Formats: sequence, structure tokens, C-alpha cells
Amino acid sequence: MTTPMEHLAGLVIGTVESVAPSEIRVILEASAPQSTAFNTGTPVSFPRLNGYVLVPNEAGATVGFVAWIGTERAAAIGDRGRHELGLVDLPFPQRRMVINPIGTLVTRKDKAGEEPRLELQRGVIAFPSVGDQVLIPTPKQVSAIVGAQGTNRRVRIGTSPMANDAPIHVDPDKIFGRHLAVLGNTGSGKSCSVAGMIRWSLEAAAAAKATDGQGGAPNARFIVLDPNGEYTKAFQDIGRVRVFRPGDADNPLQIPAWLWNSHEWTAISQAQPGTQRPLLNQALRNMRAGREAHEPAERTAARILAVYRTRLNAVIADGSFIGFPGRQDTGSLLSSLAESLAAFAAKIQDENKRDALEHLAETIAQLLKNRENYRKNNKIFYNDFSIEDFEEVVHLFDVTQAALPMAPLDTEGSEDAPIQFDVSLFADFIEELASSGTTGANVSNFIAFLTLRIRSMMSTPSLKPVILPDEPVSLVEWLEGHIGSDGSENGAVAVIDLSMVPSEATYTLIAVFARLVFETSQRYRKSRPGGEPLPTVLVLEEAHTFIKRGRDGEDGLPSPSRLCRETFERIAREGRKFGVGLVLSSQRPSELSPTVLAQCNTFLLHRIVNDSDQDLVQRLVPDNVGALLRDLPSLPSRQAILLGWATPLPVLVEMSELSKDERPQSEDPDFWDVWTGKSERAIDWVAIADEWTG
Repeated sequence: MTTPMEHLAGLVIGTVESVAPSEIRVILEASAPQSTAFNTGTPVSFPRLNGYVLVPNEAGATVGFVAWIGTERAAAIGDRGRHELGLVDLPFPQRRMVINPIGTLVTRKDKAGEEPRLELQRGVIAFPSVGDQVLIPTPKQVSAIVGAQGTNRRVRIGTSPMANDAPIHVDPDKIFGRHLAVLGNTGSGKSCSVAGMIRWSLEAAAAAKATDGQGGAPNARFIVLDPNGEYTKAFQDIGRVRVFRPGDADNPLQIPAWLWNSHEWTAISQAQPGTQRPLLNQALRNMRAGREAHEPAERTAARILAVYRTRLNAVIADGSFIGFPGRQDTGSLLSSLAESLAAFAAKIQDENKRDALEHLAETIAQLLKNRENYRKNNKIFYNDFSIEDFEEVVHLFDVTQAALPMAPLDTEGSEDAPIQFDVSLFADFIEELASSGTTGANVSNFIAFLTLRIRSMMSTPSLKPVILPDEPVSLVEWLEGHIGSDGSENGAVAVIDLSMVPSEATYTLIAVFARLVFETSQRYRKSRPGGEPLPTVLVLEEAHTFIKRGRDGEDGLPSPSRLCRETFERIAREGRKFGVGLVLSSQRPSELSPTVLAQCNTFLLHRIVNDSDQDLVQRLVPDNVGALLRDLPSLPSRQAILLGWATPLPVLVEMSELSKDERPQSEDPDFWDVWTGKSERAIDWVAIADEWTG
């Protein structure tokens, strides 16, 4: 029978030769395994790059992973080996190993009488000394190192090839709550990993509900923004998956243009800041408030009277109608009012209203004539006014305002409120507003290109059903259908298929959708008495296309690309507080916005070959574990390195395999089978052309 000390001695594979903060050099024993170790009780491949070893100390055991293995010429084989083998002190080949310290394996006991458990802590509590023994870990210790025994790790995503195929579990609160980036070259398995994360999370949640005796589907919300149509069939076996496509009979993709805010309208219409943007915002306010572009003359006169009455009250209150320049400013104010009233009186058909305006204008003109001092260079100079001069004017103000309809100052809408209006009339409304004169100067000559862009967008066959649907949908219906109903009764997964949307409009639609999800989550939390968030996961495929790194010298003009980036940067910074988690999938991490990438706390790195992309991800991890990322160019499909907040240390994961029906439609094209006739590809260009042209 083997004693505990004998078992421990059997695990020794070498001794520490030198210690540095980032690496520990180890001399391997002559008896250390050459390729396979049996001394742990289970056959284990050893020594192996990226494998794990332990250096026991007073805190527990320092954990290191193998960064280098080699043979060097030593001055001697070592005292123990020389005396045992009877060798003379001559140069001798000796196996050495470099390990990087990554954490400390400690023993925990949360409650009295509870079975002690092993747990990995980040950081090195105590560095080893020269001469300390290095041990090969047991399967139980390896499982603890990769977190298989950790608490709250509820979702199994795969196994670790470097840890005796120990299962790898993750905590969904950590992996989704603080944003996840899935990075890797095309064909490396990114899409399958994203689909698997969603599927395995829902399966684990359903199993947990069944164990608790609740039953039913999980109350989860996964929204996949799918620009290539890869995920439309990936979750069909789950049940109640909402797939929204343009023109779909059951679930048509609808992101009505009335849902867009002013910033999004400005970006897609390319409204310039001088004249077009203020006019666009005014048109949005008017249409959301239900007002007309050509306002009746009585209403405009009432609005002008209300403004002038406020200004006149201020003049009377502070006594600024006496002295210079107060008397001149008062005279100019009254003169402008008289001219405006006379002009509007000529446009009013109602005789009583017209007479009231004309009488007020004549009274003001007579007052100005009485107070006129002299004229010079067509400019009138006035004497001081008195308080008695304004008594009749103020009285007539009240009489005239009573005769006119109430000034609609309180009906001014917000350009950003999601209030429905007839978008098909929007371009016409802008033109009428520009030519009506109610916006100030006549600006009709400056908005031709603005309205042309809006009409062109509205008439695009593939885009029109999305932004201008035939069947109107309310805000409540839209939120329930696209984000999810109470208790996720209509399904936990929504796939937004944007593959048939014009590329120039995809940026805006993705930005609008993401912004609506974020603002909905904000308002949900505000509505809750305790401020609890509504957990929602927003998944974005091809993230490098829509969250591009900003370029130097960008001007202040919004563009759809910039709008999309700014939307996701805000969600990345603030989404966690409102329960919105991001999952980004990209094959070019170096092109992603640094702001978004910096807010991702967990990374799943598949094969990455490009040098600039490798340099970027190398900077995501500490120097002492950077050697693990050297494997990125040679990782096979389905294998990835998981690092960040969701795992105590970077770990190589072989992702669980999905069946063909469960995978996104992103397989490599089968050229050879098509060429040789093994796979049929019939062509009907007529049907494609008809659908394409609408």
C-alpha cells in the first residue's frame, strides 16, 4: 500500500533552477516521464506544451503552465544522479523546462464539516525558491485548475485537451454580463461557438428549471443581428424561435422609419448642419406632433402675438422704454409687430379676426407716430415712451388674442420620441415646410438633395417593406415581437436576418435596432420599483464591419458607419448597468473599435493567422500567459483559448460539437463535389432575377 508521502514523491518531476516574476526554469529529473506519465493514476501526456505543473508552498501550490521544453548541456548530471550512476563529472545532456506562473491552487472549506475543495486563485501568492520540487498535477487538481469544480459554472461549453479532457464550464452571469468577444479567422469555428453558447445556455437553464420543479422554457432573451443569414435555421429545434426576414409572410422584418431618432435620420439622409439638419428636425417634431407644414395664417398670427406679448411684458416690467437705447429698442419692437400684424391680416379670410389684427396694427402705428422725434437716413428716432402709452396696446392684445385660436406652443413634439407618423409623406412635408415661410427664410432651394435621398431610400424595393411596412405596427407590438414578450412566452431567441437588406442601409438598421434594445432596457429598469434590469443578450456577427475603428480626421458629420460604431460603443460602456450583454463575433479584431474591444471582459480566441490581429490579442493578456497565444495560428477548428473574466486563467477549450442541423450556415463551399456531380446545384436565374428586381 502506498503511503501519502510516497504518492506525493511519485509525482515529482524536477526541481526549480531559477525564479523570475514571469518565468520559472526547471531541471527535470532523469526519471521524469519522456512522453506519457502514469504516476498520477491515469495515463497523461507529459511533458507537453501548455500543460500544467505545480510547485507546492506554504500557501498551497503555485500553478504554472509549460512554455518551453528542451535539452541543454549541463556541467554535471547532478549530485544524486552522479552518485547513483557512478558517472564522472563531465558535460551531460539534461532536460529542462520553462513554466510561467499563473495562479495559486488552494484548499477551501466554506462550511464546517464540508468536504474540502480545490480552487484556483488568480495571481501568485508565494513564489517558489531554487531547489523546490515541481510536481505533475493529479486529474482532480487539473480539473480544479481549469475551473471544472468552480461554483456558479452552470454552462458546459467543451473540454480541455491540455487538462485530461476535463469539462469546461462557464458562469453565464460573467460571460454575458460583461460582454464576450469571439475572435478568429473564417472557418475556425466562430459561428458554431456563438450558436453553441446560446444553445448550451438555454439547455442548462431549462434543466435547472426542471430540477427546481418549475418546468417551462427559460425566461431568456437572445437577439442575433445576422447580416449574412447564417443563423436562420440554427435554433429551429429549440421551438418558438422568431426569425425576422424582409418579406417573410409570418415574421416580416420591420424596423419602421418612424422609430428612428433625429440622429439616425440625419445619418442616413446625410443632412448637412447648416440648413438641412434644422429643417429635418423641425419636420420630425411637426409630424410627430400631428401638425401641418402649411400652418393656417390665424395660428401663425396667434403664435407671433404670444411671442411679442412676452417681450412687451418684459419691457414694461423693467422700464426699459425710457432713455437710450431703451426707447429705440422699444420703438423697433413695436414697429416690427405692426408690420407683421398688417401682413398676416391680409391673409385672413375671417372678417372679425382680420379687423382685430388691423385695429391693433393701426393703434401701434399711431403710438409710434406720436412718439416720433426725427428721421435721419431713413431711420426713425423716438422720444421716451410712458406707461400710459401701453395701456391701450395691452388691452387690444387681449382682445385680439381672444379672437384668434390658441397658439399651439404646447403641441411642439420631440424629434426623438417614437411616435408614429406617415413616413411616405415625410419628403413632401419637408418641402412644404421649407416653402411655407414658417421656418424663417425661404430655404426650399437648399433641401432638394435631402428630399431626393429620402425618396430614393423609401422607393428601394428591398428596403421599403422594412422601413415602410404595409401593415402598421405599434411600438408595443414591435417591442413584444422583436425583443420578447413577458416571460419569453414567444421564444427566447430572435434572429434578425439582414442578408437581403441593401448594404448601405444595414448600418442604420443595425444601429437603430441596437439602440432600441438599449433604450428599452433603460426604461424597463427605470420602471421597476427596485431598479432590477431585464437580462438581454445582443449578438452581432461580422462585428468588424459594423463597429469599425474610427479614423483620424473624421469630420463632425454623422454617417451610417459612424452611427453604428457610436451606438455599440455606448452599449459596451453602459449596457451592463441595464442588463444588456454583448456577444461580438469577428474575424478581424484589429479593425474593431478599441472602445468596444476594451469593454469586452471575456474572449474566446479561435485560430488567428494575421500578424496585426495576433499583436492585438497578445496585448489582451498579461505577459506571463502570453506564450499560450502562440498557438493561435495553428489551432484546429473547434479549439479556442478562453480567457478573461469568465475563467480564472486562460485555458485551451475544445468546444462541444454541434450536429449539422444545429450549426449556422457557414460551412466551407464544396467545390469538388459540385464539380464532379456528387452534389447537385440546379439554377433558376429567372426566379432569382424576379425576386431581385421585385
